[in-house]
Amino acid sequence: MTAEINHDQRHYLSTAVKSIAVAELVVVGAAHAQSVMNIQARAAALVHVLAVDDDPTIREAITDYLGQYEFRVSTVADGGAMRAVLANDAVDLIVLDVMLRPEDGIALLRRLRDQSAIPIVMLTGRREEADRVMSLELGADDYLTKPFSPRELLARIRAVLRRCRREVRQGRPEGIRAYRFDGWELNLNTRRLRNRNGQTVPLSNGEFSLLVVLLGAPNRVLSRHELLDMSRLHNDDVYNRSVNTQVMRLRRKLEGDPTKPKYICTERGVGYLFGVPVEVIY
Repeated sequence: MTAEINHDQRHYLSTAVKSIAVAELVVVGAAHAQSVMNIQARAAALVHVLAVDDDPTIREAITDYLGQYEFRVSTVADGGAMRAVLANDAVDLIVLDVMLRPEDGIALLRRLRDQSAIPIVMLTGRREEADRVMSLELGADDYLTKPFSPRELLARIRAVLRRCRREVRQGRPEGIRAYRFDGWELNLNTRRLRNRNGQTVPLSNGEFSLLVVLLGAPNRVLSRHELLDMSRLHNDDVYNRSVNTQVMRLRRKLEGDPTKPKYICTERGVGYLFGVPVEVIY
């Protein structure tokens, strides 16, 4: 009888130990998952710098140095890879090398400026004044000549971001990178609107300005005068056209049935409101 009791006790203890081990694994797994989520959330909150340079040594140096100062850094070697990052992520600033292949940095700069107002710092191995002047005239925010000090690059990046933030305060709350609504996303840095399928929907400056105002005040009725006045803060051309025309154009791009809008709704005799919940991405 005693042997049977001891056997039962051993079995019970074995089962208890296994249960405790499983519980510990669950706790460890949950802690690991939470840690990963915290890291991802922290990374998403950091200023995101995209460095485009075909020299792996320079890419590594930029990543290592800026990473020490709470920057999130992505690096690529050419224009194609740069466009892939911009299509899938919110980028706060681009460090762009002039001497790239097959597209050089000047061509990429020109194309970027045609599409967005994202801050750009140019890197150039040339010391000719003409290259620097051309970069600035095409819309670069600053430039740095190679070889450069990582400390100086950091200082220039911070200065450009400060200037841009002062400008941003005029048109939208500081720190907002994007708005999301019903599967759509408006990236404020690249000025790019993506639909539910991830496809880019082109917007004019006026359409972009008006949509930013509407998304910044969801479910709030805004008069035509308020929309006109608030949109002017973007220094765009919305005031040169009627608000009604801009709304009609936006509806054609956003709504499944523009005659029965669910996003930009009309409040007769008052104005317009954005009728679905909006998520703010910082």
